[in-house]
Amino acid sequence: MSTKVIGIDLGATNIRGAVVSDDQISDIISRRIQKKGTKEQVLEDVYSLIDALIDNEVKAIGIGVPSVVDVQRGIVYDVIHIPSWKEVHLKDLLETKYKVPVFVNNDANCFALGEYHFGKGKGVTDMIGLTIGTGLGAGVIINKHLYAGKNCGAGEFGMVDYLEHNYEFYASGSFFQNVHGLNGEEVFKKAKNGDGDALKLYEELGTHLGNAIKMIMYTYDTGLIILGGSVQLAFGLFERTMWERIKTFEFPKSIGGLEVKTSALQNAGILGAAALYYDAQ
Repeated sequence: MSTKVIGIDLGATNIRGAVVSDDQISDIISRRIQKKGTKEQVLEDVYSLIDALIDNEVKAIGIGVPSVVDVQRGIVYDVIHIPSWKEVHLKDLLETKYKVPVFVNNDANCFALGEYHFGKGKGVTDMIGLTIGTGLGAGVIINKHLYAGKNCGAGEFGMVDYLEHNYEFYASGSFFQNVHGLNGEEVFKKAKNGDGDALKLYEELGTHLGNAIKMIMYTYDTGLIILGGSVQLAFGLFERTMWERIKTFEFPKSIGGLEVKTSALQNAGILGAAALYYDAQ
């Protein structure tokens, strides 16, 4: 992986990128996104970042976006928090401008690839990267490659029906607001200070997440799940009840070999975006 690849993580308010080569990452450059701007204005923000990173040694560009993606054609649809990006042919636009191959995928898939190539997923054949923030997203690695599905929809476990809503409603950082009308950051602060009611809420979250992982295991039977996103910072607060539910899995031997780890990878989105190039080789 000595090839120099630009990895770009497009977020709600910022776009961040770096050059990745041989497990090394350059200094990260960040630009504000004109998220209320026109499609062309936001594209100019993307171009500005790439212009600051690219040189004649860069062989490809990978970009992760919070949206549905036509992976083959590199078209992004309905990008979260950027209303003007309803349909952007990002691959064609960037390849025409920069004359290098461009790979586009959603941000959860990039997280999984980042963990697989650079983080705790190194050396495994199959794994799931589960992002637990405002929502519940995932990327699926099968036989050493990302499996995105026909419409880039593989791993949308959060959308599966569960109780009165879906798994994302109960097994993400939005759980506290959705179910109890409480601010998640405030609950976290109270729980870290030992507040009993707040700790019980995290135990409840762990129960729902454990049920979600059971559903994932019935679907993919993986040996490794890596948790990322803001909620993983509170892993110790919900780990026990999560495992209590996981251990009710119908096939004990499958669960006996399951590892659930938290991400320690810095800049997984950027690294994972660059790894889109490696995954295509």
